[in-house]
Amino acid sequence: MEVQSIPYRRLFNLRINGGRLESSEQVVKQLGAMQAQDYHQALWAVGLRLQSSTIADVEQAIADRKIVQTWPMRGTIHMVPPEVVRWMLELSASRILAQDKRRQEQLELNQAIMEQAGQIIHDALQGDKQLSRPLLMELLEGEGISTKNQRGYHILWYLAQTGHICQGPREGKQQTFVLLDEWVPPSRKLSRDEALAALAERYFTSHGPATVHDFAWWAGLTLTDARQGIEAVQSKLVSETVDNQIYWEANHVRTEFADAASAVYLLPGFDEHLLGYKDRSAVLRTEYSQAIVPGNNGVFMPTVVIDGQVAGKWKRTLKKKGIDIDIMLFTPQEDRKADILERARQYCAFMGLPLGEVTFQAME
Repeated sequence: MEVQSIPYRRLFNLRINGGRLESSEQVVKQLGAMQAQDYHQALWAVGLRLQSSTIADVEQAIADRKIVQTWPMRGTIHMVPPEVVRWMLELSASRILAQDKRRQEQLELNQAIMEQAGQIIHDALQGDKQLSRPLLMELLEGEGISTKNQRGYHILWYLAQTGHICQGPREGKQQTFVLLDEWVPPSRKLSRDEALAALAERYFTSHGPATVHDFAWWAGLTLTDARQGIEAVQSKLVSETVDNQIYWEANHVRTEFADAASAVYLLPGFDEHLLGYKDRSAVLRTEYSQAIVPGNNGVFMPTVVIDGQVAGKWKRTLKKKGIDIDIMLFTPQEDRKADILERARQYCAFMGLPLGEVTFQAME
């Protein structure tokens, strides 16, 4: 494996190029978990990996409980398959909650308040109810629990992290919450060793070639746990050393990587193509990283990918008559404009709106 092939192998394994899937739930299962901090970007992250789809198709999969939204890794919201929710939460919860103690103290939250809030929310949601975040905040305030200064959000996060609630379908622009045990059917419990193995296999199958450091970062694991996971499934993986780094990938032969070399994609913000790795240098040059992750503050901009590399970013503007799209490229790409326009049309078709004005500018 040459370093130049890494971007193309990832594009294929991430189902961005080739191997498009038939259903939204298949996409999420294939990737193991997909960051969903920005809801609409996450919907497109699923949609672009499908043979054909609309935003309504992906949202229906959420409403049908085929995709679950919760906080299973790194304390950040992801879309995950329902059958893995509980063991993923159990795998990461103790470490995440230990790290959270200082934040709880800053917000003047303690175990007694969390238990009281949990009971209030449990009683309100029991019976397969779905309530919006503002309504849950009103309930807590009515019982004397302040939700100001992010206390309310943190309570919901804590209850999700501990497996009591998860997100339900949207009500307009509002998040809703449901009881996890009512929303997600019982599933097979995994031991910690089994969970590490399952997560490692899924990560390297969908994100490979990648390193142990990439896996540890993505899953929020220690390097020791990440190595244990790899060791448990080593027979299902292959490894190659590139520039003194060991890269792991699923143990199968791919011959279609060359197809990705000339492809253009409009990827959403927070897509696994970039966010799924600690070291992003294989697809994003260092001098351009600030344009895509401004201030290194955890916000990932939507990207234009050309020939396996992040070549710029894009922005949509929703209007009554359609969607305007601004394309901002690191260097001029005159010969790729037609391909970019085709991808913009595909995005608009997913959204169910016509393509409006498209503007191009270089960021040199």
